[in-house]
Amino acid sequence: MTGRAAALLGAGALTLPLWPAPWLGVLVMSGVVLALTVLDWRLAVPPGAVRATRDGDRVVRLGDTATVAVHLHNTSSRPLRALVRDAWVPSAGAVPDFPGAPTLWVDPGARVELPSRLTPTRRGDRPALRLTLRSYGPLGLAFRQRAEQPPTPPWTLRVLPRFESRRHLPEKLARLRVIDGTEVTRGRGQGTEFDTLREYVVGDDVRSVDWRASARRADVLVRTWRPERDRRVVCVLDTGRTSAVRVGDEPRLDGAIDAALLLAALAARAGDRVDLLAVDNAVRVAMTGSSQSTLLPRLVDALAPLQPALVETDFELIAGEILRRERRRSLVVLFTALEPGALGEGLLPILPRLAARHRVIVAAVHDPVLTDLTSRPPGRVQDAYAAAAAWRALGDRDRVRTALARHGVTVVDAPTDRLAPMVTDTYLRLKALGQL
Repeated sequence: MTGRAAALLGAGALTLPLWPAPWLGVLVMSGVVLALTVLDWRLAVPPGAVRATRDGDRVVRLGDTATVAVHLHNTSSRPLRALVRDAWVPSAGAVPDFPGAPTLWVDPGARVELPSRLTPTRRGDRPALRLTLRSYGPLGLAFRQRAEQPPTPPWTLRVLPRFESRRHLPEKLARLRVIDGTEVTRGRGQGTEFDTLREYVVGDDVRSVDWRASARRADVLVRTWRPERDRRVVCVLDTGRTSAVRVGDEPRLDGAIDAALLLAALAARAGDRVDLLAVDNAVRVAMTGSSQSTLLPRLVDALAPLQPALVETDFELIAGEILRRERRRSLVVLFTALEPGALGEGLLPILPRLAARHRVIVAAVHDPVLTDLTSRPPGRVQDAYAAAAAWRALGDRDRVRTALARHGVTVVDAPTDRLAPMVTDTYLRLKALGQL
């Protein structure tokens, strides 16, 4: 029974003083309203007679808007007047986008499309929960509604990482072309590879002259060298409890994913093979390098559902996986947090074994709130305590950075918006020096 039936009963109650027997009037009015309600309920289209399907976007980038539509087909011989609710998880940001939402009118045998706009607020898979349809009778006195009638069409929207650092990619590619493209490196640096022989021109380093080739050609020839290719770059994402800390408006893990995607895109363009591991106390994602055209889409799709786990990271597991998978010398970029407890007890003991075979970079998101607390003039006692705690935290980070540097580890410590370009700058510098 709907509110309209209750209103009809209330209106009938106003006529009770006109009845010679009020109780008889109550019985008559209640019987009439009940009969009309039952008739209206019988005339309402059964929810099982409505067929529901769904189509629309399957993938959207975080911050963008997707459209997913529900199609309802009224298979009965009566017109459908219904109230429809298409429920998604709250983080999907679903908003109905059809006229008259959420009520509709569908003629017998007709179809109707009910689109919804989704603006997700989190990465990962955002599923549709339940499609609810309440079918009203022609008088609006009663409705039919049964659980899972019509059945909810399954649908999952995958929300990809935002990847805001892609705006830096053209600049990094331009630097890469200078290192290994239109301008060939002149002079031999450690670890660089021989490219070609060419005629000597004024300004060339005489140490690059190939005297044997010059004697055979009766001309002065110099060797040209190019930075190393086909090297291994391993991006390791720490998905333990420290990655769940929110720095600014997003978790630390999101900043690490953004930086890893930019590094992977640049390294693939440079001709290097990119592998990726996401580990806490178990391996969550393990991807090996593929062709340049498919690497970035595969990485983005694999990292989209990755979420922090509230467990301690097993750095022994990380080192074991890297040493087992990478037989050749590789550049290992570990995205983690510069926390004395986690790194001092977990990473530092196994670091010599890892650094002996691979070149290691530790990339960490720096929280600008710490710097802000140290520079804020103390106005209250609480401010002084907060500043002292911030100074201590920064001092601990410096000690961890120094301990890592003693093992030959390069540390990149930057705010979220600067981490990705600084990591790629470090990669380009090592590549130019032939130290990968």
